[in-house]
Amino acid sequence: MTDLSISTATYAEKIHAHTLAGSRSGEGRTIYVPPRPIDPQYVNDPMELVELSGRGRLVSFSVVPVASSEMIAAGYGRENPHCVGVVKLDEGPSISAQIIGVDTKNPASIAIGMPMHAEFIERTVGEAKRTVLAFTPA
Repeated sequence: MTDLSISTATYAEKIHAHTLAGSRSGEGRTIYVPPRPIDPQYVNDPMELVELSGRGRLVSFSVVPVASSEMIAAGYGRENPHCVGVVKLDEGPSISAQIIGVDTKNPASIAIGMPMHAEFIERTVGEAKRTVLAFTPA
């Protein structure tokens, strides 16, 4: 039975609550982030929402000097670049997010394989406030 209540909206709600969540089917046991209502390999297998530890390792990154309006509002830009990366979570899936707590002016100091943990950042975008996922060195 497909649980259509599991969706990217569920993911956003969990992030807002400072929790990282994914979905997993009983048959395949593969964890998907963001959560999805259907396992593409085991279509009829029910999915369950699982809470993730938020721990993992940095597998790739890029220092970005050009910022979107949201990132400019958060204080980033040419003089203060931000870092984005992919973190392979201890539970298996990989996820992209902003990497904070690293020296973006010295990218050589950022190491592939470094342990990371999830952080939740409150940002204001226009009139709206939202929570975004980031990772920082553990």
